[in-house]
Amino acid sequence: MHEEISARVENAIRERVFPGVVVGIVRNGGEREMLPFGRFTYEAGSPEVRVDTTYDVASVTKSISTASLALQMISERKLRLDEKVAEYLPELQNDYGATITDLLTYRVHGSQLSKLRLRTFEEIRTHVFEKGFDGPPAESVYTNLPAFLLGLVIERVEKSSLPALAHERLFGPLAMTQTTFFPSPSDCAPTEIDERGEVCGLPHDESAYVFARASRAAGHAGLFSTAPDLLNFIGALLEGKLRDVVKGAMHGRGWQIKGEFLGAHPDGRFGKTGFTGTSVVCDMQKGIGLVILSNRTFPKRPPDMTSINAFRRDIADIVLI
Repeated sequence: MHEEISARVENAIRERVFPGVVVGIVRNGGEREMLPFGRFTYEAGSPEVRVDTTYDVASVTKSISTASLALQMISERKLRLDEKVAEYLPELQNDYGATITDLLTYRVHGSQLSKLRLRTFEEIRTHVFEKGFDGPPAESVYTNLPAFLLGLVIERVEKSSLPALAHERLFGPLAMTQTTFFPSPSDCAPTEIDERGEVCGLPHDESAYVFARASRAAGHAGLFSTAPDLLNFIGALLEGKLRDVVKGAMHGRGWQIKGEFLGAHPDGRFGKTGFTGTSVVCDMQKGIGLVILSNRTFPKRPPDMTSINAFRRDIADIVLI
């Protein structure tokens, strides 16, 4: 298996899918493997990727912090799936009766948060509240808005910040010591070079970047982590330590149960991808978890997701056999 993974990774680096990657595997019972490849950037003198290199996990934030917190709170009856979002966020206009379930399953649509990147975090939040949703809950369409609002709901109910809650409920108990919304840039692989300069240690996501610059966190992106930490989380799911999270995830609440990244046989699997080139997969039937961390957006984001999706699929098919 290692030879197959190495060959596939070497081909991806040669084709400039990413400059470096960490592939992590955990099996129920605690057995784990971590395979680092490549460098932080394509420059010859760039630091080599380590097993504990910190990456911007992007939208994996939606599942491993925001949705997981919400699913725990639902099991504790602090949130209700059928409760209207406006009950928790009365400032929200045009709510169309949308519920917590609608947020977890992305059945509501509205503001495109990336278009608000030139505003302050207060202005982004106010705009979202004033605009509300485009219409009633409908077909699931993946956008940042539902997880952003779910993060606000969690903070409102618990009267605490997402970083504090995530550390108290998830990262601390699971010894995820390098997982944070506010990393040291020196520990991080850079994600892109754009009008902001080299984006490193701050979220690649445009609106989460605004929040982080103000020492705030958002529910849809902005988390940084390492392969060992994420394997701790996936291992806990496999071992039944987070049953409320698994139960919701298997129903697609805040997690993905469809997608090329899950491999050719996705039944019994759930996971999440991140735009920067990250992904996590949990196969409850086989008792195997997979983590992929890369910065495929460096130095410039590719025109589409074709190459990284093919890589994720191929690694899943090698590991989750």
